[in-house]
Amino acid sequence: MAAVLLLEDDASLCETLSELLAIEGFGVTVATDAHQVLLLTQKRAFDCYIFDVNVPFQNGFDLLGSLRSCGDTTPTIFITALGDISSLSRGFAVGAEDYLKKPFAFEELIIRLRALLKRTRSIEEERIHAGAFSFHLGLNLLYHHDRRLSLTAYEQKIVGLLFRGRGAVVRKEELLYALGEGEESSEGSLRVMMSHLRKLGLEIKTIRGLGYRLEAL
Repeated sequence: MAAVLLLEDDASLCETLSELLAIEGFGVTVATDAHQVLLLTQKRAFDCYIFDVNVPFQNGFDLLGSLRSCGDTTPTIFITALGDISSLSRGFAVGAEDYLKKPFAFEELIIRLRALLKRTRSIEEERIHAGAFSFHLGLNLLYHHDRRLSLTAYEQKIVGLLFRGRGAVVRKEELLYALGEGEESSEGSLRVMMSHLRKLGLEIKTIRGLGYRLEAL
């Protein structure tokens, strides 16, 4: 069951949408203002956000922008009465995947929601998981739960190799080769890099004389 967070401050519309989404098989959590959304997203992860724009405390555009800046990549659909090109452009600029102008047919929302979740699941299949961490192979991005972690280009190469070989030893020579020539390819730099990755919480074991192993927790 896909978990949907619905932000809508119109009580009647909110109740109607939540009931219809539940009938369609979605798990729905309701918020009526931006503050509630921030609290809910700190407690759990959702598969999709459906956000109105003109809501109390912070508009939906700024709210999604704040979430994206914190590494929240949850796919989002805006539902709003704002149908001008400027608003449409702003909605996509802050990171929305879809935009639906009110009033709309509920069937259209369901079609868009299911299509978005299907695309998301396809992308999710490109992730390799290790405990609370995951690495997106296509984008070279590391996540802790749903929060994206910042990595240098060299760290991305190392983390990619560790995740591909999780649970097995990745030889030191392979890691150094991936870094190429230059200061970054020295064994000392590799040790410093591993130390930094461990501080992020990755369970990386040093296998003396061989290389490193990412624990597949």
